Amino acid sequence: MVKKASKEEMIGFHKGALTTLAKEREEMAKILSIVEQLMQMHVKSLQDLGVDLTKEVKKQKTPVKKPKTPIEDII
Repeated sequence: MVKKASKEEMIGFHKGALTTLAKEREEMAKILSIVEQLMQMHVKSLQDLGVDLTKEVKKQKTPVKKPKTPIEDII
């Protein structure tokens, strides 16, 4: 026989999941900030070396973006 979780247990589970995910989001934001700073340092160094990044971007072909798979289809 399968016991159904009580409403309080389900609320606790969802609150705990949200707390965990919020902390994960904060860490992801920190990582993104660090990556952005590193990229800006490299851009500045390339500009100081005389590289025209707008010309470089125009040289590259624009990649075809795949449509994002909804999270419901992933899980």
